[in-house]
Amino acid sequence: MGINSLAASVLAQVEQLSPTALAYLGDAVYELYVRTHYLLPPRRISDYHGRVVAQVRAESQAYQLQILEAHLTDAERSILRRGRNAATRRPQRLSPEIYQQATSLEALIGYLYLTNPERLNQLWEKLELDRA
Repeated sequence: MGINSLAASVLAQVEQLSPTALAYLGDAVYELYVRTHYLLPPRRISDYHGRVVAQVRAESQAYQLQILEAHLTDAERSILRRGRNAATRRPQRLSPEIYQQATSLEALIGYLYLTNPERLNQLWEKLELDRA
């Protein structure tokens, strides 16, 4: 099996994953990215924790999605729609819109992590994690 057919096979398998599964993975990838982002300069663990928790909240993820939307391709917007439509159960403290936006961002991150890490790195650069 050649590289191109292997890549096509993996892509076909990823396409079979539910948006919920993609969001599950994307949530972990996003948190790892945020943790790594705040790792330097060295701080106390409680400082790391406070910064990370502020960024991985659904409200912050929804904000980051708004920043990224202008930079997304049609295919990436399609993944967002799939993720948004899969977001049915939400914490009571959140509006449905915020939860849907956060879940759709997580689904996109999960999808790109599996299929196009280079593109995911391009999008990471557009995030505004250090905004006031």
